[in-house]
Parts: sequence; structure tokens; C-alpha cells
Amino acid sequence: MMNSGKSWRPRLACEIATDRVTAARADDAQRVSVYNARTLSPGAVVPGLAPGNVLDTEALRLAITEALAAVRSRSKDVIAVLPDAAIRVTLLDFDTLPEREDDAAGIVRFRLKKSLPFNVDDAALSYDVHRSNGDVKVLAAVAPREVVDEYESAFRAAGYNPGVVLPSMLASLGSVDADRPTVVVKVDATTVSVAIVDKDQVRLLRTLDNPNGPAVTGAQIASDVYPSVVFFEDTFGAKIERVLLAGLPNMYDISSALEAQTGVKVQSLVTSRHLETTAGDTAAPSLMAGVVGALVA
Repeated sequence: MMNSGKSWRPRLACEIATDRVTAARADDAQRVSVYNARTLSPGAVVPGLAPGNVLDTEALRLAITEALAAVRSRSKDVIAVLPDAAIRVTLLDFDTLPEREDDAAGIVRFRLKKSLPFNVDDAALSYDVHRSNGDVKVLAAVAPREVVDEYESAFRAAGYNPGVVLPSMLASLGSVDADRPTVVVKVDATTVSVAIVDKDQVRLLRTLDNPNGPAVTGAQIASDVYPSVVFFEDTFGAKIERVLLAGLPNMYDISSALEAQTGVKVQSLVTSRHLETTAGDTAAPSLMAGVVGALVA
């Protein structure tokens, strides 16, 4: 079951992507103290909104086991970070919404029915409600129950309890100070996810297909991001002040294109303030956004 609450969080996180499994452990200061990654063979995981995401269960179980064992945690409770392509995240506006969770969940599911290609009534759903000046805004994450079960089963087969499940982009936003207009871009082998945050709210979130994978160009990313920037600035009457980027080992081409488009210097989403570097670490910091955000939120 997806859970976006912050009342309880494991200090261990593990992200599944199409090409790798990344694990990390946080210390008491909410800083990632050790992290590790294991490669997945092509085709082992093919994320999407239909069952059949995990095609090589043994390869995924082994990668999870090895990555989590390398971060040396005694706990078996883990935040599971799943591919953005496997979970639909959407923003909804309501005039009113019941305070009672069961009643509110039913209304949120009803609103989602017409926009999703799966049965929402039986889906795994998590949502966050923001009430302000009589308006109600909901950030909802929803996925077919069978899809979430595939990933959760892989963690349990490895001997871990996925007590919190998050899509990668929402997890990544955990490390973002959302006090000013900020674009967050996260690129992976199958998707380009774009979020805009401001005044401690998610104002926009889109996940687009990335048919070019790691070979995607900066020009293409800039083209994908531009409509979101225009929409935000036109709708909210504010200029983007910061651009944060993560997802691929080499981001220079993408950074240059985004800077030319927005006029704002692009920064890395994950920096040294989030990570301690140790000899056992085997993942580039730019690949760590999901687990870092999940742990430092």
C-alpha cells in the first residue's frame, strides 16, 4: 500500500529502476550515510500501469538483496521507491472534501475514474490534502494493486518489509525546499518527470515518456519542460527561480539546454549536503534522488 505520510519512516530506502536497484541508509541527522547500487539486466523490470512490470523476479530479488545488504542495516523495514511509469500522480481541485478519510478517498477515486486506464476502485491509492482559503487541493498517487504487489513481493522475497511505497518523483521532492518557484526535472531510462513546487505546495507534476532512454538530448528535455514552465508562470504569475536536475550520471548537456531555455542556473538535486561519501558507495549522486528524498523528507 502506498503511504505518503511522514509520521513514521524507515531509515532505509531502496529504489527500483529499469536498469538498477539503488539502496541507501540515513543516519539520525537525516543525512544519507551509505548507499549502493546493483545493475539490472535489460528487460528484468518494464514499468507501466498494467500487470507484468517484473519479468525476472529472481534477478530483481537478488539485486534488492545485494544492494540492501551493502548498506549494512539491521532493520528490515524499507521505503520502496518505484518507477514513475508504474504509478500515476495527479493534482485535483475540489470545492469541498470530507474530513473523514474513507469518505474523502471515495470521492478522490470517483474523480480519477475517467482519466485512468485501469480499475480505480481496486487500486492502491495515497493522497495528500491541502486546504487553504476555502480551496481544497489533492495530490494523489494511484496504481493498479497488482502492479504494486509485484514490487512489494520482490522486497518480501528478499526478506524486507516495504512499509512505505512511493513513486520516484514524489520521493525525490522530499529533499527540495519548496519555498520559492522551483522546477525539478528527473530523467530516467523510460520517463522524464517534471514537477514545479512553490510556497510548500506541488503546483504541477507531469511524467512523460522518454523513448530515447539515457541517450536523450538536452534539447528534447528542454522541449519537454518548456510547456510546464509557461503554464506555471501564466497561471500563478510568478517566475521560476530555481531548476534542480537528477536522474542520469552525466547531466551537462541537459543542464546547458535548460539554462538556455529558462535563464536560470541549473543545480543538482542531490548534493554533498545530502550524502556522506564512503569507499563502498557505487552510485553517482545524480542517481540517488529517489532514495535521498525518501529518507531526508
